[in-house]
Amino acid sequence: MRALVMMNPILASIGLLLCSNVFMTFAWYAHLRELNHKPWVIAALLSWGIALLEYLFQVPANRIGYTALNVGQLKVMQEVITLSIFVPFSVMYLKEPLKLDYLWAGLCLVGAVYFMFRDRLV
Repeated sequence: MRALVMMNPILASIGLLLCSNVFMTFAWYAHLRELNHKPWVIAALLSWGIALLEYLFQVPANRIGYTALNVGQLKVMQEVITLSIFVPFSVMYLKEPLKLDYLWAGLCLVGAVYFMFRDRLV
């Protein structure tokens, strides 16, 4: 963990949030494909266990990121990472069709990134 703090805190936060989001996406959505024949409580307990792993990445990601970013910037960065993980997951793992709506959502997030980070861009 110390090595992560010593490197660029924004890059460290992005890397940890990428890991966190992989676990989060599986915790929230994998049961729809893998456990749809089991009682929901089984899916919930398994998802809870996966979510614990997600938090082991997410909490340090936000703590490290908060040393260089404000909370709004962290949140927008999280949402961009979430969509970047969710779209391939839904298409490749859940076999959902790729929709143009994902592009529109991504463009909205580009706008959100601009407004949250514009003071760093100038």
